Amino acid sequence: MHLAINTIKHSSLGEGLVRLLGIGGFISLLLLISTPSFAKQWTLPECINYAIEHNISLKQRENTRRQNELSLNTAKNSRLPDANAGISENLGFGRSLGMDNTYSKNNTSNTSFQISTSVPLLTGNRIPNTIKFNQLNLEASTADLEKARNDIRTQIAQQYIQIVYDSEILAVAKRQIGIDSLQCYRLEEMEKNGKATLTEVLQQKATMEQSRLTATQAENTYRLDILALTQLLELPSPEGFSIVTPTLPSNSGNLININPEIIYQEAIAVKPEVQAEQLRLKASDANILIAKSAKYPTLSFSAGLGTNYYKTLNGNYKQDSFGSQLKNNFSQNLGLQLNVPIFNRFATRNSIKSASIDKENQQLALDNVKKSLYKEIQQVYYNTIAAEAKYKSSLQAEVTSKDAFNLTQSKYENGKATITEFNESRNNLMKAESDLIQARYQLIYQKALIDFYRGKELKF
Repeated sequence: MHLAINTIKHSSLGEGLVRLLGIGGFISLLLLISTPSFAKQWTLPECINYAIEHNISLKQRENTRRQNELSLNTAKNSRLPDANAGISENLGFGRSLGMDNTYSKNNTSNTSFQISTSVPLLTGNRIPNTIKFNQLNLEASTADLEKARNDIRTQIAQQYIQIVYDSEILAVAKRQIGIDSLQCYRLEEMEKNGKATLTEVLQQKATMEQSRLTATQAENTYRLDILALTQLLELPSPEGFSIVTPTLPSNSGNLININPEIIYQEAIAVKPEVQAEQLRLKASDANILIAKSAKYPTLSFSAGLGTNYYKTLNGNYKQDSFGSQLKNNFSQNLGLQLNVPIFNRFATRNSIKSASIDKENQQLALDNVKKSLYKEIQQVYYNTIAAEAKYKSSLQAEVTSKDAFNLTQSKYENGKATITEFNESRNNLMKAESDLIQARYQLIYQKALIDFYRGKELKF
């Protein structure tokens, strides 16, 4: 950097710029023209992958998916038998049942031990329908998670292409500073020889300062957009962050044989938000069957083991030992329990109606998502058409403005055009270049969105 400053400073152009701007302004100009340097450069896939891994809202949706996974596991395990163990202690005073199964006036204690199990045999298909319901909800929450990831991908891509656009606008603004600086130096020399007036010199200096202000604003916009991207990535600071400028096509081509209907048909088969609502619609059918299962009888099987230990707290009654009583009082039981629903205050009927209403609402939610998706595709498609037309017009306008500027510059250098005409032509060229850059990146982003709706990877 020091070598470059000394080399330019001791050239004839550098000496003129130093006299014009001062050494401080000269160094500031070099720093402004130079490209900012960052420690690490990120590609678009790196930004997307990092955001997906660290985004807090995505982690919350992942936890929701895990909760649904646990609900499915609980539903599946409801088919298994349960097991329970218990111990109880009862104290009796006065007339109480003794170990010989007779009543007597004694104070007694009774210690009981039980182990039992039960397993559902018939549930009116409630268990399999509950499993299906939770399975579909799990798949829907997985699709919701992918939808959230897609939202992050589009936000990252939009901010990424905005930064690329900002960097090119900043480069255009810096080039204008160079052009204005040279014109200031040229007018300074001409003013010394009496070929230019002081008014022209001051006017050109004002133009240069305006260009420097434009460059400063462009650099501020660039840095703010860098900050916005790092915040999307959940990075603690934008310091040391920059992106890799992708190699972009100069022309994205025409949209041949593609219309919103074709894009929509491709999108509806792959977009996770549609899949999520379709899965929930299927889950609502299972929920109706769960409600209907309450109309059918249920049958369960049970089994148990138990024993008791009796002890008289007063009197001189002889009692068997603890071990002997546990062995002698040991019992087993098997049982079947059948429950037949007869009347439950219309609770089952209302549950079925409520589940049917939920299904209607879910159908409306699916229709709404499809309509919203079609509207989004229409907007993206016609935005792309408009961006393509704007790009072609801007391309032609930039060529025309460049030819006009070169002609005006030649006339100005030969004294056949005024400084006002020169600056006006230069401003027209700068606007044409900025419009072309904007139109180009708008077209590239819109084309990428169309491909993304069709199920392709989001890339530039």
